[in-house]
Amino acid sequence: QVQLVESGGGLVQAGGSLRLSCAASGRTFSNYAMGWFRQAPGKEREFVAAIKWSGTATVYADSVKGRFTISRDKAKNTVYLQMNSLKPEDTAVYYCAADAQRLRSVVTTMETQYNYWGQGTQVTVSS
Repeated sequence: QVQLVESGGGLVQAGGSLRLSCAASGRTFSNYAMGWFRQAPGKEREFVAAIKWSGTATVYADSVKGRFTISRDKAKNTVYLQMNSLKPEDTAVYYCAADAQRLRSVVTTMETQYNYWGQGTQVTVSS
């Protein structure tokens, strides 16, 4: 059974940092790109960041570029999202997701191309 479990969310002041983790199990996730998405209250879920299966390429939403860093530890089957210089508008439930296609040559930002999702972790940034 495939499982993605996020952790590391919480309450932080603006300008602070958090590191989210996503532990994957149930298949060889080293062959799949991984992504982070978020959903703020009253808004649709949006792309945040993604990393290629090989770890050699990353993509970020413009709103987080330069502040967030996605990385993966294949040995631990874990993906991380380091979030620095947090802003109140970063407040959302953050979801980890796994690409549906094995060894995809490009990093996809499309939500519909991810077929496994975690339960989400709440990040709240106070002003």
